[in-house]
Amino acid sequence: MKDNSLLIEEYLPIEAIGKEASREKSIRKGHISTLHLWWARRPLVACRAAVYGALVPASYFLSYDNQKTDHDKVAEFLKELCKYPGSTHVLNEARKHILEAHAERLQKQSAAATDGQVSRPKVLDSFAGGGAIPLEALRLGCDAYALDLNPVAHIIELCTLVYPQKYGKPDPNAFGMTGQPNREGKTTWGGLAEEVRYWGKWVIQKAKAATGDLYPLIPDPEAKGTLWTKPQSLFEEPSPTSAEKSLEDSIPEGYLVPIAYLWTRTVRCKNPSCGRTVPLVRQTWLIRKEGRYIALKMIVPKEGKRVLFEVVESTTKEGLGFDPAEHCKSGNATCPFCGTVADSEYVKEEGKAGRLSQHQMMAIVCTKPGEPGKVYCSADDYPELQPDEQSILKRIDVLCKQTGLTIPNELMDTKDPATIAGRGFGIQKWSELFTPRQLLCLLTFAAAVREAQLEMTKAGLNAEQARAVGTYLGILVNRLADYNSAFCRWQPTKGTLANTFGRQAIPMVWDFGELAPFGDKSGSPEGALKWIVNVIEAQSDIDRPATVIRGSATALPWPDAFFDAVITDPPYYDNVQYAALSDFFYVWFKRTIGHLYPEHFSTELSPKKNEIVASPHRYKSKAEAKQAYEQAMAKALAEANRVLKPGSPLVVVYAHKTTFGWATLVDALRKSGFAVTEAWPFDTEMKARLVAMETASLSSSIFIVSHKREETKTGSYEDEVRPELEQIVRERVVLLWKMGIAGADLIIAAVGAGLRAYTRFARIEYANGEEVPAEKFLAEVEGVVLETLLEKLFGMSTKGVASIDGPTRFYVLWRYAYKTAEVDAGEAIVFTYGQGVELDGPKGLSSGRYGLVEKKKNKYRLRDFTERGESDKLGLASETEPNVPLIDKLHRMLWLMENQPRKLDEFLNEVKPDLDRLRAVAQVLVGQELSSDTENEQKAASTTDKETTALKKLLTIWRTVTAAQQQLPLFKTSAGENK
Repeated sequence: MKDNSLLIEEYLPIEAIGKEASREKSIRKGHISTLHLWWARRPLVACRAAVYGALVPASYFLSYDNQKTDHDKVAEFLKELCKYPGSTHVLNEARKHILEAHAERLQKQSAAATDGQVSRPKVLDSFAGGGAIPLEALRLGCDAYALDLNPVAHIIELCTLVYPQKYGKPDPNAFGMTGQPNREGKTTWGGLAEEVRYWGKWVIQKAKAATGDLYPLIPDPEAKGTLWTKPQSLFEEPSPTSAEKSLEDSIPEGYLVPIAYLWTRTVRCKNPSCGRTVPLVRQTWLIRKEGRYIALKMIVPKEGKRVLFEVVESTTKEGLGFDPAEHCKSGNATCPFCGTVADSEYVKEEGKAGRLSQHQMMAIVCTKPGEPGKVYCSADDYPELQPDEQSILKRIDVLCKQTGLTIPNELMDTKDPATIAGRGFGIQKWSELFTPRQLLCLLTFAAAVREAQLEMTKAGLNAEQARAVGTYLGILVNRLADYNSAFCRWQPTKGTLANTFGRQAIPMVWDFGELAPFGDKSGSPEGALKWIVNVIEAQSDIDRPATVIRGSATALPWPDAFFDAVITDPPYYDNVQYAALSDFFYVWFKRTIGHLYPEHFSTELSPKKNEIVASPHRYKSKAEAKQAYEQAMAKALAEANRVLKPGSPLVVVYAHKTTFGWATLVDALRKSGFAVTEAWPFDTEMKARLVAMETASLSSSIFIVSHKREETKTGSYEDEVRPELEQIVRERVVLLWKMGIAGADLIIAAVGAGLRAYTRFARIEYANGEEVPAEKFLAEVEGVVLETLLEKLFGMSTKGVASIDGPTRFYVLWRYAYKTAEVDAGEAIVFTYGQGVELDGPKGLSSGRYGLVEKKKNKYRLRDFTERGESDKLGLASETEPNVPLIDKLHRMLWLMENQPRKLDEFLNEVKPDLDRLRAVAQVLVGQELSSDTENEQKAASTTDKETTALKKLLTIWRTVTAAQQQLPLFKTSAGENK
């Protein structure tokens, strides 16, 4: 153990913490992720582990010989500490460890710090985002500081790190609406959660009273003989004393309650002689669950310009009699009347001409009061329920004139591909993400929030408390907007609406769901209010607030040597365009609470000029965007260096998966004076999500630990850096392998550990004096990682692995890291390092119809034997290609075995493969051990299901298939008998 090493630099039980982090993702009640959407949040337990490990020395967990950290003791304690939400007893113990360690360090640093007044460690997150890291610092007894440039993030941080801690508890000395009457007969403050619940219901009731007529009840198709007349609004004007009324008690018999309307966008047929309406619906599933399959069947009438939709139900998919998924593909739709294809370019042109805003209602999703499940009705059965958009627009105009509100006509950046504006469909304003009815609903809620603010003041709340309550009401409207835009999808497997942000972008949605804000179903304001209140209650137990400031990480407002740790999760190059996406919420915050925070919402949209992301559309080129990002990130890290106390750590959470992204961070760390001391991967994603993904991604976040570099000397790459790199990486691969870390996560984590050898020098030179750039060093690191991995996978020495050809090694590594996923070019090229292969070019792996790799635009994927094996030239040597890769021979063998088994012997006689190595490759791809030595336990490279099945079959009949080619037995037992 190194002197004064922190626990995070010596040992963490990453597998156990990772499992708990994954489990946390499925826990919703009270979790801060359910307060307000923010992108790329890290699990709280992983942040807790990082904060604790960065503040507690490894010496707290010394073994009996007082020389090494006792891993068992660490694992036992951290397994209990990193459970969500966590044991009070264990959290108290962790706080004690941190305060004792901090006091001891203060005493060593300054004699003046021994007056018995133990100050708490100060922890900064300079890219605080959703507030996960500062929240865990608070929970562990630290003084937490959170900074972010984005106003939306700043508001989220206030509602996570300040308001629950300041106003969460009841206060008999403060006025409110939910506590007990005091001596003067006025109601006291019942706690923030209760106040938000009270005023949230007030706002919902107020908004529904004004808009309830827009969402009329639906006559139940089963209630025969019921004469239906359009009911009046079911909601009364709220008042602070009005009794809460049950919605179900208000529903007349024979009616259904609408919860969602399902729409499709449309275009006019491209054929001038037709000119009818073409629905752009992607799929018409309503519910898709075992035993219950409901979908909309498209009916083409003999007369009229629009298709009709009929609800069809069956107990099996086949019983529907049609495929609900056979409709618009990527914006290409076939006219159901004449068969003309409205291609994506035509659809885009229609959008640019403003004709893509025409929507056709397909279905209405309802509930029946007192009964479970949902009822699905065809919209064509209720033509009178089509909203009168002209009338709605007039009501919006009146509302805006009465309240001073405005429609959110702020412009999106039409060059930013993260939002729909950058995708060429003519959508340019934020208001265009909503239908007129949605806009009126949201503006009405915004007006009610503002009115509630005045009512709170009249009721006796002081200005700060009223601002806190009002801020959560603004969050309520933002949540409603997220679930009530024209970019929400219907989820047939769940029977619910998905929110606008299914991922970190706003793509085009051809068929969308519109929320009916009744009841407490998914996305409803009642449901949103419950989530908000749950979060307030969960965070109110923390006894003090954080310091939350809006500002830039490149100009921190704190003095030198102020913090005991900087732990932060910075933006990863170009992964997420935070500011552009946050404008979706910014425009509604501006209308609900902008007057409460004029210093944060005075501009048209969120600030982007100083945002540290690599956005090529904001610059003349990608190179310029990269340079701007690197300079800003280096400046931010230099500021972190300035405000850190001597010996205090910087912990950077990193989850970028390309060498390009890594290089920018490595350069920024080194140039800002930091040396990496350790890197740990934490599994941060739910397994179900990862299995479902078809593109490569990391399931782990890498926590990189750094300290201020004390020396400024130059290192020799050949004599100092490379030998240390070899040792670090090989040790780390073995450790992670034993811990169960696999695939791309193992590679990236091992690369992170290898940074130690590089960043401990201010400059690294080759023997000729040339500087080693970060990109080149990372390529070297990845090469060592891949070489070590191949040794582990094959159970062979370096020499043995080298005897296997490059394309085969490439194939095995790719399958191990990314299985069947598509991979971006920047990631794909990593697997060529040290293998002597190229992706592109005449002899590249992607060359030809039967190439090992398929290339589509800027993405690559591996082909399996089913896609390559039919080529009768595959696996055969030629004058131009005398050395045929083993993987080609194996793929041809598999294909012949499955399709033309009689030709298999002939093929083997012709190619005369090295059977030992061929079998080794097959075994690696399915994970069968080549050795009984547990130290060399092997893991599957995980190829496609069809290839895995074929490989297992081949290995089972291996001796039979290769009998004619066998000269000697493959393996022998210790007694010399054939195995």
